[in-house]
Amino acid sequence: MKNALIGICGVAAIFVTTIPAAGQVKLARETGKVSIEIGGKPFGDFYVSPDYAKPFLYPLRTAAGMEVTRKFPMAQVEGESHDHPHQRGMFFAHEDVNGTDFWNNEFTYKTPNRGVIALDRIEEAKGGRKAGTLRARFDWKDQHGKKLMTEERVMVFHDDPKNRIVDVDITLTAAEEKVVLGDAKDGGFGIRIADRLTEEKGTGKMTDADGRTGEKAIWGKRSNWVDYAGELEGEKLGIAIFDHPSNPRHPNRWHARGYGLFAINPFGNHVFDKAAAVEPMTIEPGQSVRYRWRVVIHPGDTASAGIAGLWEEYSKTK
Repeated sequence: MKNALIGICGVAAIFVTTIPAAGQVKLARETGKVSIEIGGKPFGDFYVSPDYAKPFLYPLRTAAGMEVTRKFPMAQVEGESHDHPHQRGMFFAHEDVNGTDFWNNEFTYKTPNRGVIALDRIEEAKGGRKAGTLRARFDWKDQHGKKLMTEERVMVFHDDPKNRIVDVDITLTAAEEKVVLGDAKDGGFGIRIADRLTEEKGTGKMTDADGRTGEKAIWGKRSNWVDYAGELEGEKLGIAIFDHPSNPRHPNRWHARGYGLFAINPFGNHVFDKAAAVEPMTIEPGQSVRYRWRVVIHPGDTASAGIAGLWEEYSKTK
């Protein structure tokens, strides 16, 4: 192995670790992004360029190489939906952080309170035989450029013969002032899935850990996991998101929609259930909160993929 010192967007210098050709998971630093390859096939790219208002992973692919995320706005495809351009691939954000919106925050939007989740540095991009790790730090800055909090994000990409598994570990730390993440709908960890996998425009159907199915039954409810499964080009497949038991307020509420947004929102309570208390998340200066999720892209439906058993295994991880 060898380390190369590379400048990133004129902001910070980073170290990128290259791995030998025999490695099953490879991470390669490119301009404005890190590319991930699993088992000799491309999986996705983690975009960290200042051209975007927040980082995101796009596209997400199955082990067979099929893309399960919507292409827009990264690519224009005839007949594909063009709503919500701020929902790119797999992302994490929130609409109310001390009044600043980091969710609906495209540079083309005209709202005055848009924040930016900006890369500070990539601390690690390391591949391996069974897994690869990407570790990065971000600054959440309000519309005036003031840093409200820092984020450390660790993503582990696993090599698996049939599934694509990504572990996401996010720690948010308040900067110099108290941070309040409001009890609001648009927030948390999300994936914008391909139209043909959605409930409204495709063959998809959501199922949660409690046996509920469909958006009307699942939206806003608490559950350990949700699986969004359907068929793409004749192949039965699905995407599951697992909520780790160590997460604050676990099991958290799901902002999962039939049109294609598949998200879990740990910051919303009253907004999903008017009988529940208004419950913002407060982080004191210098203090942190940590969230962990696992994404499993699998062949087959929820039952045949053994999603319940896979969540049980994940729930035991430290």
